[in-house]
Amino acid sequence: MIHCEKHNHCISTAIKQGEEICNEKGLKFTAIRRKVLELVWETHKPAKAYDILEKLAKEDGAPVPPTVYRALDFLLQNGLVHRINSLNAFVGCSHPGLHNQCFFMICTHCEKVTECCTTELGKAIDITTKENSFTRESVSLEILGACQSCSA
Repeated sequence: MIHCEKHNHCISTAIKQGEEICNEKGLKFTAIRRKVLELVWETHKPAKAYDILEKLAKEDGAPVPPTVYRALDFLLQNGLVHRINSLNAFVGCSHPGLHNQCFFMICTHCEKVTECCTTELGKAIDITTKENSFTRESVSLEILGACQSCSA
């Protein structure tokens, strides 16, 4: 994730990027998709689907779980969020559309998630899959450990 001092700016940037991506692809950026994206970005910490559901219920009544999961699937498919498999949670993508391979460093103490992208890792994955005649569908790399603050 990114470091920010004006959190509302992060949320508004994510929403603007969501609107732009949907406009470019001719997709609908519905109110529920927009709200779920806002809630994912709300704290810069991984957001679990049921936590999002609870927050939506407080604001908008009682949405059903499939509504949230469909919105999250849409946001995933369009590069606006990432799924953190080890936490069964989601984080906002700080640069949607500019990459297809990222990895994440996850602090097991405070659950801070840092999104990292490097071309070297992407090249190594490409070479390895090619050498093994393996057709990649997706890449998910999560490094668990302690962030600088928690290590101190």
